[in-house]
Amino acid sequence: MADKPLILCVDDEQNILELLTFNLEAAGYSAITAANGADGLALAASSHPSLVLLDLMLPDMTGLEVCKRLKATPITSGIPVIMLTAKDSETDKILGLELGADDYVTKPFSVRELTARVKALLRRSTSATPEGGMVKVGPLTIDASNYEAFVNGEKLSLTLKEYELLKLLAENKGKVLTRDFLLDRIWGYEFYGETRTVDVHIRHIRAKLGDEARLVETVRGVGYKMVEPR
Repeated sequence: MADKPLILCVDDEQNILELLTFNLEAAGYSAITAANGADGLALAASSHPSLVLLDLMLPDMTGLEVCKRLKATPITSGIPVIMLTAKDSETDKILGLELGADDYVTKPFSVRELTARVKALLRRSTSATPEGGMVKVGPLTIDASNYEAFVNGEKLSLTLKEYELLKLLAENKGKVLTRDFLLDRIWGYEFYGETRTVDVHIRHIRAKLGDEARLVETVRGVGYKMVEPR
């Protein structure tokens, strides 16, 4: 029998940690907890969790800083992160995504919705087995066997979601992919119209493509498409 996925919950509210632990274990996961950012970072490095649930407001450092450090450290950079935030501002959500968070849930949250998002994110991050083969669009090369992408021979430093989004666009070169389609395919569930998530990840991808950012075109009011360089 396979080991249960391990979820690290980082929150300074004990009642929230107990709620998360109880419901995650009831849903078939194992859970460990930390009440501050420093302990959360240490546990992430030592326990290698399958996913991190990370509160925005922590006593020693912000969840945004914790997320930034997780994504900047090789041993933890590939761990999916869901931000938990009592703030409902667009700025906080965008900042979390900019720093590498894969999703966010606003407090007070529905336990059912949260566990559904955990399940969807784990499915996306663990079920994507290497397919083999190469995808090429102009100077862009995607090595599907190793989850790597290169531009003009230089390896791109991509998060899992950025890689999947870039690969999906490349595989559908010339086709317009709507934001809703991209949300469903890459995140694996409905985001209830919050398509800004796609825009943030596209902006990250373009920044990493540098001079070749023109490979990803915006189709105003619809979505995006990958194009051959003119």
